[in-house]
Amino acid sequence: MVSHFILYVRDQAASCAFYERALAFAPRLDVPGMTEFALPGGGVLGLMPEDGIRRLLGDKIPDPAQASGIPRAELYLLVEDPAGHHARALAAGARELSPLQARNWGHVAAYSLDPDGHVLAFASLPAEGRAG
Repeated sequence: MVSHFILYVRDQAASCAFYERALAFAPRLDVPGMTEFALPGGGVLGLMPEDGIRRLLGDKIPDPAQASGIPRAELYLLVEDPAGHHARALAAGARELSPLQARNWGHVAAYSLDPDGHVLAFASLPAEGRAG
């Protein structure tokens, strides 16, 4: 099983550029209506324009554009260098929500808000908890 996490975005090209800078790698697919980033570990991050999901599902769901800027999802990524990823996300236009710090669940994590209002977290195990 491969998990796909699809975020609805206002501007697919702008969101693609943001995530390409924040993740420091190019998407595996970038066509009108869908961008996909193959995430380490086997997951896939998808970026779909808000109007695309409306065309697909019509009035069966609320219009995602009505919730633009309101956090609707969190993308929590375990990475080797959360500080570097967080810094790249901020440089690409994210807004910092919480700096990198030890969390009570055992990770070191930093939180930001992407340009579409999704919460983006980069985390790692503390140095003493990593296998060496």
